[in-house]
Amino acid sequence: QVQVVESGGGLVQPGGSLRLSCATSGLTFSNYLMRWYRQAPGKERELVASITTDGISRNYADSVKGRFTISRDNAKKTVYLQMNSLKPEDTAVYYCYAQSQIVRSLVYWGQGTQVTVSS
Repeated sequence: QVQVVESGGGLVQPGGSLRLSCATSGLTFSNYLMRWYRQAPGKERELVASITTDGISRNYADSVKGRFTISRDNAKKTVYLQMNSLKPEDTAVYYCYAQSQIVRSLVYWGQGTQVTVSS
């Protein structure tokens, strides 16, 4: 059974930092492209960051470039999102996404973790 579980969300003041983790099990993690999405109230889900299977190529939304860093540990089957210089507009539910690069139709989502940036 595949599990994708986010953690690390919470309440933080503007300018602060949080590190999200997404732990997976039941899949061959090293074959999966990993992404972080977020969805703010009343808005559509948006792609925040992505990382290739080998961790070499990373892409970011313009709104988070220079502030967020995605990384992965294939041995731990975990992907991370380090978020620095947080702004109130970063407030959202953050979701982890896994897509097999062997069978592209195999996609898994986590349940999400709430990040709230407020003073």
